[in-house]
Amino acid sequence: MLSASRDPIAAIATAPGRGAVGIVRVSGKGIASFVQALLGRTLRPREATYLPLPDEHGQPIDHGLALWFPGPHSYTGEDVLELQGHGGPVVLQLLLARCLAVAQGLDAAGQAVLPGLRPARPGEFTERAFLNDKLDLAQAEAVADLIDASTEAAARSATRSLSGMFSRKVHTLRDALIHLRMLVEATLDFPEEDIDFLQKADAVGQLNRLRSALADVQGQARQGALLRDGLKVVIAGQPNAGKSSLLNALAGAELAIVTPIAGTTRDVVQQTIQIEGVPLHVIDTAGLRDSPDVDEVERIGIERAWGQIGQADAVLFLHDLGRSHTPDYQAADAVIAAALPPAVSVLQVWNKLDQCPPAERHALAAREAAGELAISAKSGDGLEALRQRLLALAGWQQAGDGLFMARERHLQALARVGGHLEVAQELLAVGAEHLDLLAEELRLAQQALGEITGEFTADDLLGEIFSRFCIGK
Repeated sequence: MLSASRDPIAAIATAPGRGAVGIVRVSGKGIASFVQALLGRTLRPREATYLPLPDEHGQPIDHGLALWFPGPHSYTGEDVLELQGHGGPVVLQLLLARCLAVAQGLDAAGQAVLPGLRPARPGEFTERAFLNDKLDLAQAEAVADLIDASTEAAARSATRSLSGMFSRKVHTLRDALIHLRMLVEATLDFPEEDIDFLQKADAVGQLNRLRSALADVQGQARQGALLRDGLKVVIAGQPNAGKSSLLNALAGAELAIVTPIAGTTRDVVQQTIQIEGVPLHVIDTAGLRDSPDVDEVERIGIERAWGQIGQADAVLFLHDLGRSHTPDYQAADAVIAAALPPAVSVLQVWNKLDQCPPAERHALAAREAAGELAISAKSGDGLEALRQRLLALAGWQQAGDGLFMARERHLQALARVGGHLEVAQELLAVGAEHLDLLAEELRLAQQALGEITGEFTADDLLGEIFSRFCIGK
């Protein structure tokens, strides 16, 4: 778990490897004397200064820019120094080592220049921004989501969350909840008054409007979580149903080997594609069969395929139209269907439309009427309909430019808020008999909302969140 330590920290703030520019960042309280000792001069606040970045002998390690941000007007809310040099890993390591060495040196009074300066842990700069009220927790998480965004839509949504869009919606819910709590508490505090605070203030109507607003935010949050995490889609079926061909067609690249030999695919092949900005993690698996011809390697591949199916958000059960009329094929498909996990969404897809026997056309029409899809991974027929069906299966609804990023923990917190408000509505319908319980449910709902923005957050949760950041951020 990340500590709330106030030791000054330093780190390379750019990605590992070579680059045009690299940044070393230092953050702490009262580091002006450190800047003087490191660079031999003072810096004007928030103004880039081009200068040599010297070593212990006064010789330049590099020439670059130095920027000085006195707190609280900085990313972390503390004093921040940024050294921008050339992006070679050796140069950056030398600059970081020089910062740490200067900090341990002695000033004119015989004291360490910057005692306690240490390398930053992952996410520690952003953690300090949160602890110093520069960002709330939802905004801090949006920093990592913006870095990790795999699609343009995800990046734009993360930017909206970073700007505070999600937080403002949470605060609007919180304010309405606080007002309702105030009415209930007033009724509890002044029971002798011949005034029905709740009825006069339309507490029932307020609670209904609050639940409706919560439902809207939950819907948007689910969309944002989908943009962030995507959907895990497993292509499953018998050997030679065209699973690898379908993966290649969806990805637009020859990722998986395709041959007419049963058991060609022996391991999991995964590719992330995007449909309307939604990332879909499509997984090709070994053909599912129970045959004496299965060797040890293929058997392991089949076991892994079932493991992926059990973890999937959706399964594309791929059938071969060219063999669908044969009893053996039908029986094997039935065995697979019976073994599919009941909790996983399954989309029935009939492949090789270009090879469909004329006798099967009538049966195919009935399947399509039942919501099943017919495609040809070879020609591309039906692929666009499949893409749209996958979006529908994921619960995606085009949300325009107002979508913000969200995480699973946000969805869980909002669900808890909804549960408390549902109980509160039942208690409110009873009347004044259970107002103390009503007040408690509203308090718990507010606490769950506060967990999203960090107003009520356990230290171990903070450690879990920020430890997933990159070092230097």
